[in-house]
Amino acid sequence: MNGNIIVGIAAGAVFIVLCLGLYSLFKGGDYARSHSNRLMRLRVALQFVAIVAIMTVLWFREG
Repeated sequence: MNGNIIVGIAAGAVFIVLCLGLYSLFKGGDYARSHSNRLMRLRVALQFVAIVAIMTVLWFREG
């Protein structure tokens, strides 16, 4: 699989979770209380995965 596709999927997943977090923030109430922390942790984890994917693609592209 092409490395650019993997990086694109990882970045897209981060974007989707970020948008869901913003929706939760603006909706407020019980929905925000039950979902905000979970979405933030998921976003941070997906950002880590995206950075690892980017670094892996760059590592193998140099070689």
